[in-house]
Amino acid sequence: MRSIWLKRALDLILLITGGLILSPGLMVIALFNRISLGKQILFKQIRPGKNGQPFMLYKFRTMTFASDGHGFLLPDRDRLPPFGRFLRKFSLDELPELWNVVKGEMSLVGPRPLLMEHLDVYTPREARRHDMKPGVTGLAQISGRNALTLKQKCELDVWYVENWSLLLDIQIIIRTVIKVLRGEGVLVASDRPKHGGDPGLKGGGLKAPARPKGR
Repeated sequence: MRSIWLKRALDLILLITGGLILSPGLMVIALFNRISLGKQILFKQIRPGKNGQPFMLYKFRTMTFASDGHGFLLPDRDRLPPFGRFLRKFSLDELPELWNVVKGEMSLVGPRPLLMEHLDVYTPREARRHDMKPGVTGLAQISGRNALTLKQKCELDVWYVENWSLLLDIQIIIRTVIKVLRGEGVLVASDRPKHGGDPGLKGGGLKAPARPKGR
């Protein structure tokens, strides 16, 4: 219980400090997003939180709704304008998740909230990634992020849950800031498998979920 309060205290301290610094930037991003992508500034999607409980995750929208002649959305790369690419390169699209942290649905550091569809394919050990609140950043994000398979991400997430410490969170936050400033390992599609052959959580391959509109 003490560790939970220490983690929450670190979140609140960094949120207050970061909020004062980031507030002007958030307003500028929202304005440019409105100009370049239209009225819908935020991307919203249900993701699993602690113990797998669903919550609404918020991000800045980075893609257009461009579709082909049959009404199907174009591939991600064709819907990603320069401004959206910029937001992803420096992970600025993730900033609205700070509201999820304020609401207590997420922590600054923890296993990234993947998709609800993944809950049914976790092994009992892999499901331990949901023993803690999901994070805006995490061990997998500083260890390769989208270059990792889902299984590799889960292994890192479970290791984090089993070895958590306040010092580990601080180290991850520092390394996250460095990687974001360098724009490293970020500009890859998303937290979903890119095709049905992605090495899955149980060794089988996950089928790619339907592409969420407007991401």
